[in-house]
Parts: sequence; structure tokens; C-alpha cells
Amino acid sequence: MLNLPFDRPGRFYKGNLHTHSTNSDGDHAPDKVCAAYRDAGYDFLALSDHFMECYDYPVSDTRDYRTKDFTTIIAAELHAPRTEVDEIWHVHGIGLPLDFEPNKPDETGPELAERAFQAGAFVGIVHPSWYGLTHADARKIPNAHAIEIYNHGSAVEVDRGNDWPFLDQLLNEGWRLSGYATDDAHMLTHDWLGGWVMVQAEELDPDALVESLKAGRYYSSQGPEIHGIDVDDDEVTVRCSPAATISLQGRGSKSAMVMGDAMEQATLPLKRLKDSWFRVTVTDKTGNRAWSNPIWRD
Repeated sequence: MLNLPFDRPGRFYKGNLHTHSTNSDGDHAPDKVCAAYRDAGYDFLALSDHFMECYDYPVSDTRDYRTKDFTTIIAAELHAPRTEVDEIWHVHGIGLPLDFEPNKPDETGPELAERAFQAGAFVGIVHPSWYGLTHADARKIPNAHAIEIYNHGSAVEVDRGNDWPFLDQLLNEGWRLSGYATDDAHMLTHDWLGGWVMVQAEELDPDALVESLKAGRYYSSQGPEIHGIDVDDDEVTVRCSPAATISLQGRGSKSAMVMGDAMEQATLPLKRLKDSWFRVTVTDKTGNRAWSNPIWRD
């Protein structure tokens, strides 16, 4: 089964893919941001400052802040005109070269995303609900790897942080995308430590992490852990940290769930999802969630 990283060599590394510094509109210098995430127990950080002319098109160089137990991925949040609701585009380039060129004259958001893709980056469509991105907009980026399905800053600031429904609609149309959770931290107060990715890789290396992101070898979390997902023809078994609900979501209304107290394993039937993609959600007693990437039956 594709996109199931739990039995692969290596381990899972905790990281945040969306954060800002004083190189754009963040409150803290890059070294302070990296140190804050390292001290909070993260294994890696992508410092994704706003790639805009008003900030002199920064691709923040965080290599000096890497240690034996903490690494960084070179990244930026890319912007260009103009979405269907007349907003500038917001697109992640995770794993960009440091010399990624500034926007070209009249370059559109989809063209900028394609240039990031060609440069080898993991391309993510970020916080679509926060700024009214439409599905028609998203379809203009055929080489996107993922949708940002949870943005903690958007959630706590304006209650527009959840974008699984946005991604689910694209999955229903046949798009094969993964989904990732982030902080989008600017202040490192209320807007951080709320959503992250757990990326499976054989080593804590920026290139290895980017390749795993592209391949969907990760899950996202607000706290719960997913230890394993085992799929056969008729059922799926989920192993996790203590959970109150373990559920499956698929095409349209297709779903399955089990509820209990401190469950660490559950087996759910796939009968209703036999001809569908599906994903797993683990919810703990406080309501925090962990999400697998979509799993395709073929």
C-alpha cells in the first residue's frame, strides 16, 4: 500500500514547515526562532519568510543554526498576483535553493509555484480558507504536492485554520495530494506549538526530509501519535497513543469510526470505503487530533 511510512527504515522526525522571522513580518530574529523550536523539542524547522519585494525577497539562510540533533530546511512563502478573489497567492516552497530568483515581471502565482517545483522544492498550497482560495485556483497548480490542512495561527486568530474539507474535495476529484499541519508562527506566543508534521526519514537530513515530504511519508498532529496503520482487503488496524475516537474518512460521506477510553489500537471495516481513498484521524480526550495522509486503495 502506498504512502504508509510506518514500516520503513529510519524514524519519525518532528518539524514545523511554516514560520516567520524578522526577515519578513515575524517578531523574532531567525536565530531566536530556530532556537525556540529546537528547545521545544522539534527536530527540524523550515523558516518560510514571505518572498516579497518589500522584504527584499528573502530565502532565509538558516544553515548556521543546525546542530547534531536539529536541522533546518531552506524555504520561503511565495507570493504573486492574483487569485479569483483578488488576493495575492500564498504558496510554500520547502527545499528551495538559496539563490531562488525574485519574481519575474508579470509572473503569476501558478507560474511561481511551477518554478519552485522545477527547483526541487516541496510545493504546498497554504491556508486556503484563511484567504478565500477557491478550488479553481488550486487546480491551477497541478504540480502541488500538498495542501496545508491545519494552520494554527489561522485557527487561533480568525478561526480559519482547518482545511481538510478543502483537500477532501480535491481528493474526490481524483487529485493525489497529501496534507500537512503547521504553526504559521509570527510571535511565538499563542501562534506556535499547535500543529506539526512527523516525517519518516532514514536520517535527520534536509534533503531526506524534503524527499519524504514529497512522497507523503509523514503524518500531521496537534498532539496524538500514530504508531502504525495496517491495511488489508477488508479492514484497517490503527495503532496510536491513547485516543477517544479513531475514525476513517473517504470519498463523499464514506466513513467509519470507533469510540472508547484511552484506546491504543482499533480495527475498522473498509466495506464502505472499498472503492475510495481514505484517511485516518486519531482524536484524544482533549479534542486534539493526528491525521494520516490520504491512502489510495490501488
